[in-house]
Amino acid sequence: MIEASKVRELVGQWLAGKDYFLTDLSVTPDNCITVEIDHKEGVWIDDCVQLSRYIEDHLSRDEEDYELEVGSAGLGQPFKVQRQWDNHVGKQVEVITVDGRKVCGMLTDVNAEQVTLSVPTKMTLPGRKRPVVQDVANNIPMSEVKSGRYIIDYK
Repeated sequence: MIEASKVRELVGQWLAGKDYFLTDLSVTPDNCITVEIDHKEGVWIDDCVQLSRYIEDHLSRDEEDYELEVGSAGLGQPFKVQRQWDNHVGKQVEVITVDGRKVCGMLTDVNAEQVTLSVPTKMTLPGRKRPVVQDVANNIPMSEVKSGRYIIDYK
């Protein structure tokens, strides 16, 4: 069986000096290798092909047969690593909490401890008869975040 650590090392070598980063890597017992990469500006198919070829050049099909799939993390898919959160500051995201709440808003800050979303909220202000919509900071501890993803806006 091909070791995931060996594939991770090869991916790390290819990523060195590039703005791409690894979001997921798995190797099944029957040697199906799946590698997902991401980039702040998106992932190009040519880069996936280059990484795939690099891995193939450093693994021997004579020693072990394997299946290799290299792709992007996927637009609109849940974030898997901290860097994906960091890359989406200033954009609309959806956070699902462990208790099932869905919170949508502008990601204004993120760190290892918490996520901060600016959420449009209707509020009644003193001296005003009608409610107004104001952005309210909503801090969610990372320990309460089940998943988060970028919201694709087609407008």
